[in-house]
Amino acid sequence: MSSLLDAARVVAAVNVLLLVALGSVWLRNFRAHGARHTKGLLVFAAFLLVENLLWLYFYVFHPAFIGWFENAGTDVQVGMTLLCGLELVALAYLTRITVE
Repeated sequence: MSSLLDAARVVAAVNVLLLVALGSVWLRNFRAHGARHTKGLLVFAAFLLVENLLWLYFYVFHPAFIGWFENAGTDVQVGMTLLCGLELVALAYLTRITVE
């Protein structure tokens, strides 16, 4: 089921891009206004960025994890890919309302 692994890789990469975009907007806003709420969003983006970079590392460069993922049951593969996909939906919505 390498197609699910490829999908997870793509979704994690898109999540990274969205988080970089969100983080840059929130950093700019924090510098301009210094609001605690914006600082919280910036910290949120930073932690999620680290998480998604770690997932991307595992999905692309870690041979033991890739082997485990490919040998895991379909339910595990679908579940992990779906979790990344749900995060993508949430980040896409958050990006949309942030940019508006």
